[in-house]
Amino acid sequence: MSTQTPRAHASTALDSAPGTGRPSPLLLLGLSLGYFMVLLDTTIVTVALPSISASLHGSLSSLQWVSNGYTLTFAALLLTAGALSDKFGGKRVFLVGLGAFAVISGVSAAAGSIGMLITMRTLLGIAGAALLPTSLAIIANSYTDPAARAKALGGWAAITGMALAAGPVIGGVLTDTVGWRAIFLVNVPVALVSIVLTAKFAKETVRRASRGIDLGGQLAAIVALAGLTYGLIQSAPLGWTSPSVLGAFAVAVVAGIVFVLLERRDGAMLPVGLFRIRTFSAGLLAGLLVNFGLSGALFVLSLFFQETRGYSAIIAGVAFLPLTLPTAFNPIFTGRLVAKIGPRVPSVIGFLLMAAGVLIQVPFTSNSPVSVVMSCVGLLLLGFGVSFAIPSLITAIVGAVPKEQTGIGSGALNSARQTGAVLGVAILGAVIGAYGGSATGTAVSLAIIGVLLLVGAITVGTSIGRPAKVS
Repeated sequence: MSTQTPRAHASTALDSAPGTGRPSPLLLLGLSLGYFMVLLDTTIVTVALPSISASLHGSLSSLQWVSNGYTLTFAALLLTAGALSDKFGGKRVFLVGLGAFAVISGVSAAAGSIGMLITMRTLLGIAGAALLPTSLAIIANSYTDPAARAKALGGWAAITGMALAAGPVIGGVLTDTVGWRAIFLVNVPVALVSIVLTAKFAKETVRRASRGIDLGGQLAAIVALAGLTYGLIQSAPLGWTSPSVLGAFAVAVVAGIVFVLLERRDGAMLPVGLFRIRTFSAGLLAGLLVNFGLSGALFVLSLFFQETRGYSAIIAGVAFLPLTLPTAFNPIFTGRLVAKIGPRVPSVIGFLLMAAGVLIQVPFTSNSPVSVVMSCVGLLLLGFGVSFAIPSLITAIVGAVPKEQTGIGSGALNSARQTGAVLGVAILGAVIGAYGGSATGTAVSLAIIGVLLLVGAITVGTSIGRPAKVS
């Protein structure tokens, strides 16, 4: 694409300056639809996993890769996507990501083997990584008033949260009526609408041509996360002492050390100076834990509902409504609450509700009416918890980092969140495999999630919104 003209530069500067008018609501809709599509893909796939397994003859470990192939590349590339947003402009990178996501989704629907589907899911993660930090960077650039930004982020989270509500139900209906391939085709029209709205109403963010791309750090991050994920997933079928499993963990450790060393250099994709901001450091850990809990619970309970309780894909999707419906409307309230009192209290409430939601289900993993009721109650608490925690963390991070590093900060938070999702599916899948997919394995998995979410509550309660540490 050609460089901007001076007039375009002036327009961008005016649009990002305070007091120049309120952005069009259609801009927020267009940006939200992009990430809506990313989340929709995750939740739709969750309820379709048993059908995919039957159609493509996939094992438990291959199903973990169908889920994690997407989130792994998504998590590993979010930091680079944030840097690309700063270097080339959020709007440009966002539109490229949208187009790629639409095309790869169409190819995913034609996958003829489990290996091909995993490959397409991996590529989808790359495209999806371009959408999240860029949409947040455009929002931060467009809504300069902190209170208005908090409300906009609440609206963004509400629209994207609808994906959690719609995904399991739509996925269940499409899987049982049309077939699992249809779950990927729904991305295409959503992407097209988002492209039209964003192209029309978004102004390009300020570009920093000098912003470098940390290829060494990016490669080390991918290798570290891939090695860790492989070791965790393959530990069930191969055993923890398998040479390939131990080798994968060794590769992950070495790559992790290399990543830390590389990020100490000038021009790193994750400047170490950001970790002196206490809210930033605590927010990354909290983001990892919240998605460990959410994605882990979705994966574990989807298999439990369909393989142990015998639910169809449609019924399983409906069973998740108590979890997903609050995420469709409560983030608006959360955004207003954060604008008034700050992110710390709402984030603590969110983690405590999430922990209560999973722990209350631990004793009730049978098919009795009481167990079904307690599942609904637990999922409702989990859903409200998610809708309090995630918008609060996003607002805290965006507000804590310097404005010129918004893309990096938002990318780091969401990289941590998606890393948590990868670890949740990998670790809890290993737990389920160890227990042979029984109700006991589900109960143990939920207990692990609950304990880690309590750790998250302590983390945000003691650190979010606190002053930076003195180095």
